[in-house]
Amino acid sequence: MAGVIQTTVRRSMPASLLLRVRHRSPGLANGLVGGALAAGLGLAAFTVLVMLLWVSSPYPDSGPGGALHVAAALWLLAHGAELVRVDTLSGAPAPMGVPPLLLAVVPVWLLHRAARDTAEGGARDNAPLMPGRTAWAGVVLGYLAVAAPAALYAAGGALRPSWAWTALCVPLVALVAAGTGVWTAYGRPSGPLEQVLGAVLPRGARHLVLGPDGRPGVAARAAAAGATVLVAGGAVLLTVSLGWHFGETRRTFGRLTEGWSGWLAVLLLCVTLLPNAAVWAAAYALGPGFLLGTGVAVTPLGARAAPLLPPFPLLAAVPDPGAGTALHGTVVALPLTAGVVVGWFVGRGSVTGGGRFGVWTTGRTAGAAAFAAGLCGVLMALLAGLAGGPLGTAALARFGPVWWQVGLATAVWLGLTAAATALTVRAWRLRRSYRRGERRADRVVAPRRRPALPRPARRERLPRRTWFKRKPGRSAPAPAPVAADEPYLLLDDDDGDDRAHGAPGDLRDLHDGTDPFGLRPRPEPLDDLPTPSPPAAPGTPNPARPRERAKRDRRP
Repeated sequence: MAGVIQTTVRRSMPASLLLRVRHRSPGLANGLVGGALAAGLGLAAFTVLVMLLWVSSPYPDSGPGGALHVAAALWLLAHGAELVRVDTLSGAPAPMGVPPLLLAVVPVWLLHRAARDTAEGGARDNAPLMPGRTAWAGVVLGYLAVAAPAALYAAGGALRPSWAWTALCVPLVALVAAGTGVWTAYGRPSGPLEQVLGAVLPRGARHLVLGPDGRPGVAARAAAAGATVLVAGGAVLLTVSLGWHFGETRRTFGRLTEGWSGWLAVLLLCVTLLPNAAVWAAAYALGPGFLLGTGVAVTPLGARAAPLLPPFPLLAAVPDPGAGTALHGTVVALPLTAGVVVGWFVGRGSVTGGGRFGVWTTGRTAGAAAFAAGLCGVLMALLAGLAGGPLGTAALARFGPVWWQVGLATAVWLGLTAAATALTVRAWRLRRSYRRGERRADRVVAPRRRPALPRPARRERLPRRTWFKRKPGRSAPAPAPVAADEPYLLLDDDDGDDRAHGAPGDLRDLHDGTDPFGLRPRPEPLDDLPTPSPPAAPGTPNPARPRERAKRDRRP
């Protein structure tokens, strides 16, 4: 019987381990599954797209295995990894490092969602979140666990990944995208950003990037607005140039391929490269322009011919070779407009969003505008570096804008324009507030670091509390209310204290109304004390104070 009880009541070792694993917190396992799922979905999306194009192609160059290799290579290219083409006419490997920026949205968005959902863990508002480091590490490790076999598989195709760029770009994208997802799940706290900014920027410039409430500061908002204006203006310039060269753009489709499937493939490639072309057009408007090969620069001042370029629809928008004209010089309106936008953000923030510094001075406003222009230059340099790259060797080793030239030109153009605009907007807003009869904002003194405490408001005087409070069970009853013209008697509230110390009797029993004060001498041992004399009538001298009356008579 004992053996039966032991077998039925006590769980066996495998069942105990299974129950322990079942009740254990998911932690790292959920992160690994989420990261692997994000990588698998990205690979599946690229595979479906490439297989559809391969099936619809009338003359495919390879079988389904080659299409799968191309899909894996394009997935790695979307992360910024450089590809190498081995089957060239010269026999030498040719790099291809121009990643379509629109394709990068797919892996970044999948990683962000996977990290956010893993950190939340399907929890509701009342449930705790998963530890951020655990979720972050799990998603990144799960993603890289799928990316490594995909890179090994892509190495057997015609487009092979560069191992150095793959080992750098894929983990970097995974770390950044997963980190933003976990940060979003935790409500975008400002603590991590403050730590990073504290190690990079001086103390006086941190509030320009990150405000006291955790939102982007004045300079950060202005820089983002300026970069948006530049890229959007570049897209407008690209559209205008494509419309101007519409005939050449249409002829390039016929030169590249035949049939609707080929045209669709070229159109999809052009759509994925549209953000790159917009950044190139913005670099052209800023002045440095872009390169169509080693030594072949295209700027508003002039453009050189590039005979090695293949016919491509987006390349038809490149200005014609030759010196620049007045029409090409009108593109300078784009950086001027971006500078005005940056200056407007800074000028408005100098009056309404000054934070603990109050209304900014003219020097601080101009410095903030220059700082915002520098941040915008950093953003444009980053976009220019991502939008370009090599398309081959020798003459095609450099293709696209030069990142440091674009960043420097952005800082110079926007720095001058934004400073003048910010000072103008500041003066105008202060003048409007002065006309409305408000206090001159430029004369407002900034608050001290240790502001003076305000004086407490008058309040009704409360009765003084005792040092020692009675127990709740033995508390004395509240005293009877006293009239306004009745004198305050100290002994009215002492009956509770006397009873607590063992005094005999109750003082309320001694009130018989015979004495003018309503009091009688206390019982023994206090009966030998003198009885207070009754008050004298009005106008009669008081015999109890002869010394005071004698002193008053001796005064001159």
